[in-house]
Amino acid sequence: MQLTLWTYEGPPHVGAMRIATSMRDVHYVLHAPQGDTYADLLFTMIERRDRRPPVTYTTFQARDLGGSTADLVTTTLRDAYERFRPQAMLVGESCTAELIQDQPGALALGMDLPVPVIPLELPSYSKKENWGASETFYHLVRGLLAGAAPEPGYQRPVRPQGQPPLANILGPSALGFRCRDDVQEIKRLLSSLGVDVNVVAPESASPADLLRLPVADFNICLYPEIARTTCAWLARTFAQPTVTTVPIGVGATRDFLFEVGEVSGVDVSQVLDGEGSRLPWYSRSVDSTYLTGKRVFIFGDASHALAAARIANEELGFNVVGLGSYSRESAREVRAAATQLGIEALITDDYLAVEQQVEALQPELVLGTQMERHIAKRLGLPCAVISAPFHVQDCPARYSPQMGFEGANVIFDGWVHPLMMGLEEHLLNMFRGDFEFHEDAAPSHLNNGLERPAAPAQLEEQTADVPVPGEPCWAPEASTELHKIPFFVRGKARRNTERYAAERGLATITIETLYDAKAHFGR
Repeated sequence: MQLTLWTYEGPPHVGAMRIATSMRDVHYVLHAPQGDTYADLLFTMIERRDRRPPVTYTTFQARDLGGSTADLVTTTLRDAYERFRPQAMLVGESCTAELIQDQPGALALGMDLPVPVIPLELPSYSKKENWGASETFYHLVRGLLAGAAPEPGYQRPVRPQGQPPLANILGPSALGFRCRDDVQEIKRLLSSLGVDVNVVAPESASPADLLRLPVADFNICLYPEIARTTCAWLARTFAQPTVTTVPIGVGATRDFLFEVGEVSGVDVSQVLDGEGSRLPWYSRSVDSTYLTGKRVFIFGDASHALAAARIANEELGFNVVGLGSYSRESAREVRAAATQLGIEALITDDYLAVEQQVEALQPELVLGTQMERHIAKRLGLPCAVISAPFHVQDCPARYSPQMGFEGANVIFDGWVHPLMMGLEEHLLNMFRGDFEFHEDAAPSHLNNGLERPAAPAQLEEQTADVPVPGEPCWAPEASTELHKIPFFVRGKARRNTERYAAERGLATITIETLYDAKAHFGR
């Protein structure tokens, strides 16, 4: 176990809590000590849900360990059922309670409650949040539908002529990145194809809705981290085909529509001809030449990281210099994608390893989680958040999907704007010495004769070149030349030049040293 300030995923019981919070008429009884209720804030504060998670804690204390905490489990289960009257109950334990080995799931099954009880065995010390959410959803679906499973060799009946195809959308959940808006966009796309939606789960579904899953003609695995295992079981048990393409980006959305057309037998050409994304237009425009070849580092959950790598490489003309994920269950796919890009994948859940990689690669844009946003801010790099874990500012009240053609527009704005604002800042810094921008030559009517405070860029110039004992110092003309370099690569140029001077025993860095270092490291 490693002590850390940040973590990409919580323990698996938080994943189970995500499924319970997503659904209706489901209640989760969690055997946990007092103090393990912190996860509630993830939903009310970060995702801004208008209700608390449907979770009841046993909240045992240190003094309870001298007696039977199993009695506390059964009492809490009975009280939770009487109070909430859910259609189904989930029963599990937190990482701390796992050490006690009370086996709350077995206790719950022995109580003969009048609703389905799904016991959860989620190993807290070897698995994490997304796996816990996936297993919870799978066991909930399987537990409810086990009695409806047909005999082996079952063949689905042919859909009646004139009846529209019916699809399940599986995977969207609480604390998923932009799930609410993604579902709306996918529903809109399916409606344009003439495909009806049967059930969306786990988000907003009830146990009664899950019982209707086999009615659909096919399943859409919208978020593989959550729904892949469930879709595989439904395919084996009820012979339901699965659409596996995640429609993030223009190319992936087109592939998604083709796959839906194949499994449903509908013509998708009209929808493809009328796609509404502005990303392809911009990628072909003269203004996009500034973005061509930009060095990009990508890190997040596997689905969003893989989609971002495809968009960056194929649709925006970026140069992907780093690709990684904290989703160890999908490490093979991430490594395969990185190999195609000619790089080595970074599979880790240690944010310090990610920071070290970003600092070494010095990309011009970072695409990642809220962790990478903090890392990029410290390194002075532009960043866009593309994946959970995210902060409240990445959960907008407005419509802001990541999937479909409209999602491609949102991605286009979210990625391009940080780069364009970086260009604007660089140009302002570069021309701030011009007489037209000089305060004495063209004073602002808002100034009112007051002394203007130094801009951040000026403060950087005033403080960045203070000599450090034992290290090369910068000559004034070399320092001036250094600040002509764009801010997002200036740090790398400074470090390389100082390293070059130190290795050669130079006490002062001149303009010649700066250009010699550039030639040396540019080879």
